[in-house]
Amino acid sequence: MVSPLKRAWRTAELAGFESTSEVDPDLVEWDYGAYDGLRTDEIRQRRPDWSLFRDGCPGGESLAEVTARADRLITRLRAIGHETLVFSSGHILRVLAARWLGIDGTVARYLLLDPAAISVLGYQRELAEPIIRLWNDRRHLHDVRGIE
Repeated sequence: MVSPLKRAWRTAELAGFESTSEVDPDLVEWDYGAYDGLRTDEIRQRRPDWSLFRDGCPGGESLAEVTARADRLITRLRAIGHETLVFSSGHILRVLAARWLGIDGTVARYLLLDPAAISVLGYQRELAEPIIRLWNDRRHLHDVRGIE
């Protein structure tokens, strides 16, 4: 499953999965509205106490809207019944992970996720025991490109 955004699609392509990828609009990154293209420090010059996960973005999405998309994704992923790769962007994936665990989307603020990182969501024993098996792993970048 891949976000409709070009960068996510290109990542799926580079990983060799473009021919088997299905675009899912719920995987699109958080809509930042009036804050699109701004860095956090730029936003905080205007709103010193601003937090994406608490305040959302004017003219964009709230956490509740992103959480609803994540919940729909989880329903689809669990219905697939087998391992599925997901290619998208950081904030939606952070919310997806929090909701996968069944916890409030605000917890996603604590789940740092770097570009090109690999994370694995799964189960301890059964569907009733969701876990994070791997988070924010970038070893493949070091191994292949000698960076880190």
